[in-house]
Amino acid sequence: MLNHMGYVSLALYAASFLVYVRLLYAPNIWLGRLATLLLAGGIVAHYFALLERSMGAHTVPYDDLYGSMSLFAWLLGITYLGLELFHRQRTVGAFVSLLMFGWMAALDSLAPHQLPAPPPARGPLFAFHVTLNIWAYAAFALSFVLSVVYLVQDRVLRSHRPGAPFWRFPALDVLDRMSRSSVFVGLAALAFGVASGLVWEHRLTGMYAWGDPKVIVTLLIVGVYIAYLLLSRTSGWRGARAARICTLNFAIVLFSYTLVNLYLTRFHRFF
Repeated sequence: MLNHMGYVSLALYAASFLVYVRLLYAPNIWLGRLATLLLAGGIVAHYFALLERSMGAHTVPYDDLYGSMSLFAWLLGITYLGLELFHRQRTVGAFVSLLMFGWMAALDSLAPHQLPAPPPARGPLFAFHVTLNIWAYAAFALSFVLSVVYLVQDRVLRSHRPGAPFWRFPALDVLDRMSRSSVFVGLAALAFGVASGLVWEHRLTGMYAWGDPKVIVTLLIVGVYIAYLLLSRTSGWRGARAARICTLNFAIVLFSYTLVNLYLTRFHRFF
């Protein structure tokens, strides 16, 4: 079950969702600030929930599947909050806060009743490597959400029947910029994560496991997201086509995060 700070974060995510939804119907600068503060409060409480669990298990928060998924959600929230402040757009906050609430509520039902056993010592470099990789996956998940919102908004605009709250969503070009910014964050985190992983692996074994399925799929992820960034700037692929590419790319991320981690790799498995 979630610890007490986990329930605090769940309540704050729910409250931020309600305020973000209200903001779609009645734009107000103070409502917007309140929504952001509630989301930030949820992220802070979520951090202390992760810290409390890590201290209880004497290990990093991602050492089991539950902890990994909780850390994933926390990093997704941090990435979105950074993009919201950078782009000064709160209109997609309702989607993200709902995702955060639903994710954490589902995790509560899937949470193990016992803390995981402490793992063998792996060192801070390994922890840095895994955390950055999870952050990259979270950023790619956010770009997926933004691309889905883009495609839905594009379809509604073409139908010429948008509802009143719909017009509070950011313009399509803003959604496109936010999605690309999220991909940039993901690629940067993945680059540093891969580099730290290679250094850690070489120190441990004296070699590099280039043939490991995890490495191969990670390089594929880098390639498809670089292709997305390049195509999204060309006239023939800009807009809805680029958004569709981004949504398809996320299927590879899910494949890497689930099946590859659980069944196809041994050396790179961290939970």
